Amino acid sequence: MTDKLFSSADLAAWEKAAAKSAPNGDVSALTWNTPEGIAVKPLYTKRDTEGLPHADTLPGFEPFLRGPHATMYVNQPWTIRQYAGFSTAEESIYDRPFQWGSKRTGPDLARVGGKYSDDWQRLHLMDPRALVPQSNMPGYPWLATARVDGADIAARMRALRTLGDPYTEADIAGAAKEVDGKTELDALVAYLQGLGIANEPQTAQAAAAPIAGNSP
Repeated sequence: MTDKLFSSADLAAWEKAAAKSAPNGDVSALTWNTPEGIAVKPLYTKRDTEGLPHADTLPGFEPFLRGPHATMYVNQPWTIRQYAGFSTAEESIYDRPFQWGSKRTGPDLARVGGKYSDDWQRLHLMDPRALVPQSNMPGYPWLATARVDGADIAARMRALRTLGDPYTEADIAGAAKEVDGKTELDALVAYLQGLGIANEPQTAQAAAAPIAGNSP
């Protein structure tokens, strides 16, 4: 029995229908160009993929267009959480990555907040191979002794406020006291624990997270 639920249509029929929404009825006007100069058409069909190299590859095998693992992350719920959660404005509204340099927070870090305990993060930054023997990440032991400069933090807050960050005079005045006795390691751990979650005090559950685990 032939399925007649859907009527057949060809490209010409689509173009006729699309013309009703196109500027001046010109379907070609719906094509737009990326900043790199790549034309993006309003419709792609099977015909557009014919002859493309590596269009029928499998995950876990070269050239790894579908990921490095055969099952990808189906058995890694934390990794799924890190990659799958959608971004919100509050997470990056005050980021300025390209004004005086560049910054990269990869997808592996975008949802890392609360995944590990503070103690795990400290040890991982001090001596990565103490937790993950195969890690090639360098250690940053000097962060544990470098003190945060309260006056410097206050000056940075004033500069950021001119760019729109909502720091109040009270916030700036109290900055030195907030970081008194804190190290750069303390500051970096606090930053990592805030990635991907609301910037609120850590819950008891996150604080009690186990130290053992894989390197992010």
